[in-house]
Amino acid sequence: MSIKNVSFARMAATAAVAAMSIALAIPAAQAQVSVGISIGSAPPPLRYEARPPAPGQGYVWTEGYWEPSQGRYRWHPGYWNQVPYQGAYYVHPHWDHYPEGWRMHEGYWAHEDHDPHHWDNRKADKEERKDQKQERKADRKDNRDDQRDKRDERPR
Repeated sequence: MSIKNVSFARMAATAAVAAMSIALAIPAAQAQVSVGISIGSAPPPLRYEARPPAPGQGYVWTEGYWEPSQGRYRWHPGYWNQVPYQGAYYVHPHWDHYPEGWRMHEGYWAHEDHDPHHWDNRKADKEERKDQKQERKADRKDNRDDQRDKRDERPR
């Protein structure tokens, strides 16, 4: 076994142990773990794939990508992915170049809040909550006044 294969095997084993440790420590429903594996040369260009018909409503197409496999690149074909919750979108796996080589970033689901007026909406929501709070405060005051009036009307 060459030195490159030994160091890659060690790196892969270390990454696997780290990923398992994190996965056991955090509930899977709340965790998003990304373990990067570096490869010296750039990944090949993406392939064009004909998209088969969707299996049903609520599925999005995930483009194929190059994944690391034994120190090389292996093509992972595209597939239909079921959307896990309303407003979710899939962030495609991708490669970035670092001084130590090319590193893959796993794909993951994220929540869509990229409305161009997102911050305006949040401000409006805050103002609406403020108005509702003032209305509740006024209602409580009215209730207290009503109770006081009833108490004052009782014969003594």
